Amino acid sequence: MPRIKFVDVTFPPHELPTSFDIEARLRQHLQNLRLARVATKKDLMLSEADQLKISRRTESYLTAVARATRMSHLSKEDRRKLEVLRHGAELRPIESEHHADEIASALHAEMPWMAEATERVWQEMRASVRNGDPAPLLKPLLLVGPPGIGKSFWARLLAEKLSVPTTIIEATGEPAAFSVVGTQRGWSTAGPGKPLDGIMSTGVANPVIIIDEVEKAGLVVSNKGQRFSLSEGMLPLLERLTAAKWACPYFRVSFDMSWITWVMTANSLDGLPAPFLSRCPPMQLSALSKSDLLGFAIREGSRRALPDDALDAVLEVINVLEVKQMVSLRSVVRMLDAADVAINRPFLH
Repeated sequence: MPRIKFVDVTFPPHELPTSFDIEARLRQHLQNLRLARVATKKDLMLSEADQLKISRRTESYLTAVARATRMSHLSKEDRRKLEVLRHGAELRPIESEHHADEIASALHAEMPWMAEATERVWQEMRASVRNGDPAPLLKPLLLVGPPGIGKSFWARLLAEKLSVPTTIIEATGEPAAFSVVGTQRGWSTAGPGKPLDGIMSTGVANPVIIIDEVEKAGLVVSNKGQRFSLSEGMLPLLERLTAAKWACPYFRVSFDMSWITWVMTANSLDGLPAPFLSRCPPMQLSALSKSDLLGFAIREGSRRALPDDALDAVLEVINVLEVKQMVSLRSVVRMLDAADVAINRPFLH
């Protein structure tokens, strides 16, 4: 698998000497210099001024080394966290245009109503292969449509077919701005964002990051009155040039976040600003038909190896519903889950 330099720092050698070791070497060096010029061991003893000078030079050396790494402002704990990136991060590639065709075909077979989204990533995957990119370069996707049509399900399926990790951020259930970009020091919850945290945990630089209901992300206001919005915070991450040298507010060093595939879902465009929409033009999706739901239930039930009678029961429930009562994809998944549990329930003795 190809690897890239992911964080813009220089890691010192593993065997970097401690301040105790450096001071011992400097003392020995000074004594060796004096040995040729003095007659007695007493003359080799180091004065208090000598000790102070050695301590200052040791401190200067360690400061210079830290400054050269661009990590001098970080604590030992944070430098240890970045150590996992010493050898860069892995990129999961698409080997050929045929591989891209297979991924797109699998996506379409599972969720044919998402054809427009599948078509776009298919063309972008093929273009990346032709351009010789080490991994697929997929533009940010904003999927807009009614709830329950499988927008985030499709995004998770895309990640599965690409063989990359997935991070899901619920914009309505957490301070989404901080969950994505992280929190600078001074906040009680200071730390890196979930995308960066996930890359550091998995070592894979091109995950799929899913942000659900992005239009419902509220503002975060600090005790000093500063306002932070998800859409504004994401702007540098949605442009490849700026994402390649993205400055993390927590670590205060640059990371190459340009290989991330962003998939955002929304039920409407209300509240989403123009700069955000210009970087990820919305893709409008329609509600599911009954035939879409039936087809999905059949394919998913077969994948789970559900018996025919259990699958027929789920299909019957879908069939008897009127259009206005149409269940969502989530409801179908819950019905299949319930059938799965019922079939595999242990017998009571």
